[in-house]
Amino acid sequence: MADRDVTISTMDATRLALDLAVTIRHDGHGGVADDLTDTAGLAAWIGERTALLDGAQDLGTPDASLLTAVRELRAAVRSLFARAVRPGPPSSADARRLLPEDEAIRRLNAAAARVPTAPRLSWEPGAPPALRETPAGSPSPADRLTAALARAAIAFLHGPDRERLRACPAPRCVRYFVKDHPRQEWCTPSCGNRARVARHHERHRERHGDAPGDPTG
Repeated sequence: MADRDVTISTMDATRLALDLAVTIRHDGHGGVADDLTDTAGLAAWIGERTALLDGAQDLGTPDASLLTAVRELRAAVRSLFARAVRPGPPSSADARRLLPEDEAIRRLNAAAARVPTAPRLSWEPGAPPALRETPAGSPSPADRLTAALARAAIAFLHGPDRERLRACPAPRCVRYFVKDHPRQEWCTPSCGNRARVARHHERHRERHGDAPGDPTG
């Protein structure tokens, strides 16, 4: 355990932080879905990211306490995402029930502290020095996984990709996304299509005085 490398790359940190946040998503029928409503949903979500999450391979079946820990961490991440996208609006899924920012930061730091880490230097012949983060002690797989998610969120919020974080403005979409290019407005092409349809119908309504409606379904 002492030699386990828990260093996370910028790319993996961005992916994990976003993946956790967007477990709250549009359900395709005008509502909001939550992929982490129960331990089965958490198990499926972890199973798709085993290679990225320290502790996942040793975890077994997630229990209710881990589900609570991950959901509480997600609430902190989404609250800090809402701060990061200012002055733009946050996701509408939880805009009215965000954690206070100081509580979100405290929760995130506390989750990361479940597994203290220490820097370890290695320097192989013919190679530059390498720095790894290795965990201290023998934390449980559940603590390792929670801490790994928290470290990913911290790395993302501290890193350069935070500047490209946006809340998708398409009708009913509640996802956060990182812009792949400067002109990107929506999280997916389908959201872009839906937004353009909504704009077209809104212009038509304004010209003809029609009653408001929801043309995007």
